[in-house]
Amino acid sequence: MKFLFSLLFFAFFSVRIFAGDPSIWSVSSQADVLKGDARSVSIDSSGALTLAPKVSEVFNTEQSFIWSSAVDAAGNVFLGTGGEGKVFRVTPSGAGSLFSDLPELNVTALAVGRSGEIFAATSPDGKVYRIDASGNATAYFDPKVKYIWSLAVMGDGSLAVGTGEGGKIFRVRTANAAPESSIFFDSSDSHIISLAVDGAGNLYAGTDSNGLVLKFSADGRPFALLDSPLREIHEIAIGRDGSAYVLALSESASAAAPAPSPTPASESRTVSVAGPAPAAPEQPQKSRHDVTGAKSAVYRILPDGGVDVLWSSSSVTGFSIFAQKSGGGALLGTSEKGRIYNISNDGRESLVMQTDASQISTMFSRGADIFATTSNQGRLLKIGPEMVAEGTYESAVLDAKSVASWGRIWWQASGSVQIQTRSGNTESPSETWSPWAIAASAPGASGAKVTSPNARYLQWRAVLRSSSVPAALNEVSLAFLPRNIAPEVLSIQFLPTNVGLVANPPVQIDPNIELSGLDPRVFGIPNQPIPPRRVYQRAARSFVWTAEDRNGDKLVFDVQIKEARDSSYKTLRENITESFFTLDGQSLPDGRYTLKVVAKDSPENPSGVYLTGEKISEPFDIDNTQPTVTAGQPQISGNSALIVFTANDRSSYLARAEFSVNGGPWQSVFAEDGISDSSDERYVVVIQFKPGIEHIVTLRVFDASGNAGSARAVVKQ
Repeated sequence: MKFLFSLLFFAFFSVRIFAGDPSIWSVSSQADVLKGDARSVSIDSSGALTLAPKVSEVFNTEQSFIWSSAVDAAGNVFLGTGGEGKVFRVTPSGAGSLFSDLPELNVTALAVGRSGEIFAATSPDGKVYRIDASGNATAYFDPKVKYIWSLAVMGDGSLAVGTGEGGKIFRVRTANAAPESSIFFDSSDSHIISLAVDGAGNLYAGTDSNGLVLKFSADGRPFALLDSPLREIHEIAIGRDGSAYVLALSESASAAAPAPSPTPASESRTVSVAGPAPAAPEQPQKSRHDVTGAKSAVYRILPDGGVDVLWSSSSVTGFSIFAQKSGGGALLGTSEKGRIYNISNDGRESLVMQTDASQISTMFSRGADIFATTSNQGRLLKIGPEMVAEGTYESAVLDAKSVASWGRIWWQASGSVQIQTRSGNTESPSETWSPWAIAASAPGASGAKVTSPNARYLQWRAVLRSSSVPAALNEVSLAFLPRNIAPEVLSIQFLPTNVGLVANPPVQIDPNIELSGLDPRVFGIPNQPIPPRRVYQRAARSFVWTAEDRNGDKLVFDVQIKEARDSSYKTLRENITESFFTLDGQSLPDGRYTLKVVAKDSPENPSGVYLTGEKISEPFDIDNTQPTVTAGQPQISGNSALIVFTANDRSSYLARAEFSVNGGPWQSVFAEDGISDSSDERYVVVIQFKPGIEHIVTLRVFDASGNAGSARAVVKQ
């Protein structure tokens, strides 16, 4: 489904507190559409909304979890539950009742024997039970292992039992068989999670933690068909053409005994608008064959041994899989919003429906009918084949980042489709939001004005109803104008004195692009500011600042200065686009100053409407006066001379000193008290000299602003 929020001409421009240009909300992928809630609505691979198959509750076990299911030849459905170890039977007429109550906590697997008996496996520390038509359960096989994960009836009527933690498959032919004599396969893996038998009687097994799919020949020899990077093969479903559809998980459901799954944390359904143009080209989509980082994946193993990755997701966790009778793909049940997806053989994904359950535990068919079981609560649902009469879709919540004025909304649809909106100032819709308001009874060329009140958040809802023309929604468009928020100057930083900043050459932009008014980022030209280069500049004071605009408007800056004794600021520069400025310190008298930076969003807002924000720097000094240095009379003793220099600075403090003899290298000298840190200091210089030769000793003293003063003394004996 394509959502394109176009720019309209409407009455925004008369509302002076709002920004100059409407923002654009764009949702162009199925993944974005899936952020909303689909209730009795399907979403196809292009994102189009249609009415979903009808879901009917057949039976509620009133148990928290359904872990397993099976159907016998008479059409009875058997449900294995968790928490109390109960097995329920649902007749073809839909009457459900308790069938058998087993001693252990969880009924992890069910299978129907050749004679119609039910085999039920329990965990942890459980057994395989044989349950007759009256619901009487007797222990059939005790493998003496921690977990029994899966059961399958093989071609000769024997029962395959998949276990953990030892990763063994047992083949049981008679009641109370010894485990040692019943071992069919002892794997090097930890768990045999899933078992399946194809039409030819071949046994398939899925393991944890190496993610292997094994196929066993008639003589019981295993052959690995798949080595998945995901650790657990959770379920295997055999298709009509003999293909095996495989659900693999990155996190093991067998790491511990089956336990109540926690309710998933509520996913944020809030979206925002980043801007009218991309900052960089979109990243290429991963191949579906790349399952790096996937939570779950669906494979198809072809009869000739070829393997295709049909689907994978880094956010959705699958829990059950069902091979479509048409042979065109598989249904995937998830633990996310109780959704059922259709995964086609060519890798296309569509949302068939979203239930009110937290998990789709199993899926199976009875004749032409398809059923699903759920957890939290444990219910049996029938899917289709008829369609619902009405369905709704609630979009994600738009966060305008500030109170916004809503414009027009319009859409492309067929059949009976109604669009509604609501708004509020809390992130999650609640009773504090406005009620749903109908935007229009039918789509029109000019759309309809959104009547929901101005607010920070908005959501729209589509109501699809059955009619002579099938209801479908293909495109929704909305325009909105956020309230203009004043820009902020966040910080002002000083650079050391004598460091100037010079702008680097900007990125050259085609003049035609500038004249078009299009954002250069559309053409792949970055608009990130280029940092200036630093240069030596006598007496320079340079400043760098950061600023932001919550609306994303372009900013210009005014730079102003004030001496401490002045009453007002004087403008140095106006409407500069750079976020730096170099002040020529020699153009101002010595003193203590502050700098004010004023940010304006005037480039994107009309005169009289634009807003400003400002910040005043910390005080700084302008000092152009060099220190005064005086040399004392040299004191000569033998071949040594001691000279005392006195230095003074009236504008700041003395920072360092150095001396040179006869123009030689400069050598550091400390103040007499050990540190140069005041406006008056004494420096003592001692040199060695040769008698009869004149020596010139020069002392150079620097103040905190880098000004230098010097004096010299002549040493001669």
